[in-house]
Amino acid sequence: MDIVCSDLEGVFVPEIWINVAERTGIAELRLTTRDIADYDVLMAQRLDLLERHGLGLPDIQAVIRTMDPLPGALEFLDWLRPTAPLLMVSDTFAEFAGPLMRKLGHPTLLCNRLAVAPDGTIERHRMRQTNGKKRVAEAMRSLNYTVIGIGDSYNDIAMLHAADHGILYRPPKNVRTEHPGLPVASGFEELRHLLEAIFSGTGGPHR
Repeated sequence: MDIVCSDLEGVFVPEIWINVAERTGIAELRLTTRDIADYDVLMAQRLDLLERHGLGLPDIQAVIRTMDPLPGALEFLDWLRPTAPLLMVSDTFAEFAGPLMRKLGHPTLLCNRLAVAPDGTIERHRMRQTNGKKRVAEAMRSLNYTVIGIGDSYNDIAMLHAADHGILYRPPKNVRTEHPGLPVASGFEELRHLLEAIFSGTGGPHR
């Protein structure tokens, strides 16, 4: 039985922090896991920037409420839903994700949490577990699922390699170049074709 474990941002919705950067004018917030592989380092940098600019959780949530799924995402999810179960596996935070999950039809999301002060200041991030994305893929395989991993960034690579089938979705050049063994989908139509090949048994695992 197949199960899809997919990243959220950059696949189904825009990158939250890039949108925050555009709204606030803080260019350094444009950096994502496409640029910095160590997520803890990236988040420490983000929270330091928010503190220096006097921004808190309500400011981030206000930006997120204006965001919509990427073009084609809803149609792709409508196709996938009756075909295979989907787990959204993301390094985002529950405090961010609510509005986006509603717009995507409430798929199951495994993510992290934030520690937030009463005044809305984000004090720190709390990861659900170390290497959480990889461990989700491993856990699903241990339950005898055939796992298909989808992601676009450095923080997805461990999950893609732990899956039976790993697919890079519209990755930046640096990620694609460093992982040439992973198939690449440039859009939802191509992603659908790759999944159809896997579901039918004609698409081989990368492992």
